[in-house]
Amino acid sequence: MIKIIIAEDQKMLLGAFGSLLNLEDDMEVIGKASNGEEAVELVKKLSPDVCIMDIEMPGKSGLEAAEELKGLGCKVIILTTFACSGYFQRALKAGVSGYFLKDSPSEELAASIRSVMAGKRIYAPELMDDFYLEENPLTEREKEVLELVANGKNTKEIAEELRIKTGTVRNYISVILDKLEVKNRIEAIKQSKEKGWFK
Repeated sequence: MIKIIIAEDQKMLLGAFGSLLNLEDDMEVIGKASNGEEAVELVKKLSPDVCIMDIEMPGKSGLEAAEELKGLGCKVIILTTFACSGYFQRALKAGVSGYFLKDSPSEELAASIRSVMAGKRIYAPELMDDFYLEENPLTEREKEVLELVANGKNTKEIAEELRIKTGTVRNYISVILDKLEVKNRIEAIKQSKEKGWFK
């Protein structure tokens, strides 16, 4: 019997996934979580074979939880509405065994769980197509500057935190906007979030 935990913040979906998987002869949903933190606790407590995880959940995201679960012997499958290559890259680094989109046919989920249990890694084909196209073009320092901007810091505060001149911060921001082909900081933040490029 494959023991499964599901982490999903939308209650209706959580119930639906649970019911669908419990219909399978060789599967049993042994725990349900509504955020990443609960998922990590349940995995440590119940030792499931597989944890199916949404990405965007309150508190700890599915990706943060997956990173925490790495090496604990539980296979993680991400099930999300977000076909973002940035999220996908981060999920791969966390060692997830599968990454699917919620609009995939339901029967594919059970088949994929079995494949993952057999040692395979399964990823949504549309993500594989985009994977090589959407590398984050920013350098480590530019990423750092943009994250500080996203955290509400102004030019002076960023300069102080990174121990550089305010003019240098302005130059970085100008380069970031050019590389991302956006008009302003808000668009740069929005695009980076959508592509899953923030840590």
